[in-house]
Amino acid sequence: MASHDQPTAYQHDSKHAEEQTSHVDEDALLTGNDPRIKAIKRKTDIRICGLLGVLYMMAAIDRVNLGNAVVAGMGVDLDLKGNAYSILILVFFPFYIVFQAPMIAIARKIGPRRFITFIVVAWGIITVGHGLVSTWRQMIALRCVLGILEAGYFSTSAYLVSTWYIRREVAKRNSSFYLIGSMLGGFGGILAYGLQQMDGVGGREGWRWIFIMEGVITVILGLPAYVILVDFPEEAPKSWKFINEEQAQLVVARINADRRDVDTPPFNWKEYISYGKDWKIWFFAMNFGFTSVVNYAVAYFLPIVLRNELGFSVAAAQCLNAPCYVFAIILGVSESYFSDKYNIRAPFFLFNCALEVIGVCVLGFAKGSYVRYFGAFFIVGPGFANIPFSLTYQANNILGQWKRAFCSATIVGAGGIGGIIGSLVFRSQDAPAYRPGLYACLTAVGITVISMCTTSVYFYSANRKQAQGKRIIEGDPQFRYTY
Repeated sequence: MASHDQPTAYQHDSKHAEEQTSHVDEDALLTGNDPRIKAIKRKTDIRICGLLGVLYMMAAIDRVNLGNAVVAGMGVDLDLKGNAYSILILVFFPFYIVFQAPMIAIARKIGPRRFITFIVVAWGIITVGHGLVSTWRQMIALRCVLGILEAGYFSTSAYLVSTWYIRREVAKRNSSFYLIGSMLGGFGGILAYGLQQMDGVGGREGWRWIFIMEGVITVILGLPAYVILVDFPEEAPKSWKFINEEQAQLVVARINADRRDVDTPPFNWKEYISYGKDWKIWFFAMNFGFTSVVNYAVAYFLPIVLRNELGFSVAAAQCLNAPCYVFAIILGVSESYFSDKYNIRAPFFLFNCALEVIGVCVLGFAKGSYVRYFGAFFIVGPGFANIPFSLTYQANNILGQWKRAFCSATIVGAGGIGGIIGSLVFRSQDAPAYRPGLYACLTAVGITVISMCTTSVYFYSANRKQAQGKRIIEGDPQFRYTY
């Protein structure tokens, strides 16, 4: 089997693409100035990035609505004593981590349109089930299944985006679908507050209606994905007349002009796993995983901290996290625009890390509820903005379709490990100061700084040697790292 760590000459499909686009020079392909390319990108921005953002909104809501449900009374009704709440959070992640690699391999095999539609509808049904349980132990099984289903979504989405755009276009798209979804998901507290007003309807408590209605909404939004979403570029002409064969080959030609890795060899499990020998993948995973520590800690515990420690009302505790996510999308999309424009990633990532440190210190050590709440903006905003930067950084520096799939699964799996850590660091016995949680967040940020600096220095050195003709990067004489 030909390995894409050692890219070969264009194979049949790539040659066909080159023949059909021979009248478009490489500069036009890479800059996207050709009107046909602009038209295709407008379509993909809506049908891929837009839809993925909407569906990720429901993933974000369905995954972290436990905090809102506890504030609405679930903790009392299900007798969540001791570590019960942490257990409910924790059991999701082992399944989310373990099923990353097989789920993205299945998505590559059957196509993202069918795959994403199925898992979204399925996890919507599972979310409904959360509102029907009579004990918190019954909810454990549902959290495990939810972890399996959601394992396939984010890594497949990031992988799909990377197959449609050249490297200099990926940051804006990753930021758009992730941050739009996160921002809308941030309004989950407001939605939860509204749904809990159904308390007593059908003889069910308000917190149950949070799960039931959010699950129903997920199913309703998931079903149209089968028609709207598109598959990989070479398969797109089959996706409900999205683009024709010539347009698909134009996209393929762009990708080949940028990184020459469109061709997908037959799947080989042994070789797929062997990509784990590349040390850089694990540094990419650290960037994503330790950023996720902070993000999950905030997502699960910010409503509780706002209610119990800063003294805000139930309504305020569920709603005040939404402005933080609005700030996240403003910051992240703005940064990604300039990141793509100047083709740099690490400086923006490191700047956000500095903001996170400020945010943790203000939230944890300042005086006054509103001042501490202001600190939450500088945790949520840069923390969530760094997730798409982590995705873009790894996507820009990987060659080969299956290696790209493996890397996407690995870093999102690392995000699951970050979720485990984030779910454990803010313990009820540490209230009101929560010092261990704060120190854990600061440590996580420090590790990502070290990881990003290590790989960026390596990439800079490798690019210099490549420019001097002393090195071939990733087996491709024309490939250069992005940092």
